[in-house]
Amino acid sequence: MTATDTAEGATARLAERLLGMRANREVIPPDPNHSVRWHQHSYPSPVARWNYHPEYEIHLIRKGTGKFIVGDHIGTFEAGHVALVGSGLPHDWVSDLEPGEVLENRDAVIQFDGKWVEQTAALVPEMAEVKPLLEKSQRGIEFLGASAKAAAAAIEAMGTTSGLVRLQHLFDLFAVLTGAPQEDRRYLAEEWFRPQLDGQAAAVVDIVLEYVFSNHAGTIKMSEAAGMVGMQEASFSKYFKRATGQNFSDLVRKLRLAHARRLLERTEKAISDICYEVGFSNLSNFNRHFLNDAGETPRQYRQRIQNESVDTAHTSLAGQVHFHRT
Repeated sequence: MTATDTAEGATARLAERLLGMRANREVIPPDPNHSVRWHQHSYPSPVARWNYHPEYEIHLIRKGTGKFIVGDHIGTFEAGHVALVGSGLPHDWVSDLEPGEVLENRDAVIQFDGKWVEQTAALVPEMAEVKPLLEKSQRGIEFLGASAKAAAAAIEAMGTTSGLVRLQHLFDLFAVLTGAPQEDRRYLAEEWFRPQLDGQAAAVVDIVLEYVFSNHAGTIKMSEAAGMVGMQEASFSKYFKRATGQNFSDLVRKLRLAHARRLLERTEKAISDICYEVGFSNLSNFNRHFLNDAGETPRQYRQRIQNESVDTAHTSLAGQVHFHRT
């Protein structure tokens, strides 16, 4: 999708969003038959957009790859991605798609009210173990490794069961997430992240994210983004910072660096090639931004990831003990 293609329908989409949106947030319908709401949806979908709501959300991506934004954090995802999103924290998962492609039932989502946890803990004291996890989820938490795999299995099990069996899988999920070691957790948004959100801001930001995510490796201009939502560049810059908690240029930089990390992890491409592929114009600028963001150079990052993969493989092999009867 080119910037021109994105811009052509932006005004119509923005008007449609504004006319159809609730005042300040997405409204999550309650499920009278279950303690928490479990649902699945495809992508693209009307519910798959930049949104926020007072309920906590546990989100599983079942298929595809793409970019996600939680608060002011931008990262990449693939199938098996599991995240816990705190109350009121804006979030969105945008898949890499071919024209006309639809990912059926891409997402499995669990949503629940924090008051339900409080009320349940008053009757079932063991549920109090979940409270510290929910407090930390105000930044958003991505779960990794074995914890993510176990969480995904519990989420899927909830979707195929009901009654007490489903409740058992929910408690299994809480046990996995609360017991996840620190190396299986990645905290996402900055602690100070406090966006100023309303219905119009959600619609405006959603349109801008579509433009940025579709063109991050090419030329991205603030003037084009501002024009899509009918604003002057100076006004748009202030509006975007107030609505998202970060500058427009920071958003673009974070997205490009997230893409670079994925390429460093998954390919053997030269660092110079990755630099230009993700949208940086020169290598020294890329290295400087990467170092500031990751605390290490691209070369050091790739070497560390490779060493960790080797260590994991050796540990796995060492744990495989075979007994042979003679």
